[in-house]
Amino acid sequence: MHTNDKPLQRSLVLPNDVNEVPQLAAFIDGVCEQLGVDMATAMQLNLALEEAVVNVMTYAYPAGTKGYADIRVEADDKRMTIVITDTGIPFDPTAKADVDTTLSVEQRSIGGLGIHLVKTIMDDVSYQRLDGQNVLTLRKNL
Repeated sequence: MHTNDKPLQRSLVLPNDVNEVPQLAAFIDGVCEQLGVDMATAMQLNLALEEAVVNVMTYAYPAGTKGYADIRVEADDKRMTIVITDTGIPFDPTAKADVDTTLSVEQRSIGGLGIHLVKTIMDDVSYQRLDGQNVLTLRKNL
């Protein structure tokens, strides 16, 4: 058994501009292809990541301020870890109460569905504020 295989490591830095989101999909598709991840899982990962990154682009920086989202992926054949970092306003998306999906759409509060979706797709979602940065870590067992 050879356990010395180096895990796959890739990174992408995007400005806080939603027009750059297609680059994210291409990046994740490339990672999934390299790992041999099935199409359904790749689509889910794309959805979760787009949600998380658009959150950063939308909320981390004051309107009109240039910022970025730094996306790092580390993976082996068992697990993918995605770390999204930004230097924006402290914002813990995991602190939002889980969406009450038993309520009708009209009764639900605005927002929160994105992070609910991310938590549903990923196996683990955690947030830290480190050295003036928001650090969101997403893990998916493959």
